[in-house]
Amino acid sequence: MTNDEFRTLALGYPEAVESPHFDRASFRVRKKIFATLVEDQELACLMLTPEDQDVFVAMGKDAVYPVPNKWGEKGATYLDLRNAEPQLIADALEAAYRKFVPG
Repeated sequence: MTNDEFRTLALGYPEAVESPHFDRASFRVRKKIFATLVEDQELACLMLTPEDQDVFVAMGKDAVYPVPNKWGEKGATYLDLRNAEPQLIADALEAAYRKFVPG
């Protein structure tokens, strides 16, 4: 998946907006960040629940992994956009969004 495809998916959710967050783009809903994008590395970071993180890491093999710090313990999860399956990325992004906007 490309950066632009990820951006389009993230901004496709109701109320989703993009704004800068340090050196990356952030995608927010109701003032909460549900995803960020490090464009030069084609790397997304999603704010999942720890339970969702476990599921997506197991499904994503080497392309999905917890952020290696306290944020990772809380569910922050990296997705390598070049190597993760597009459907897995879409499903994980939906889970991150739904953390803040239950369906």
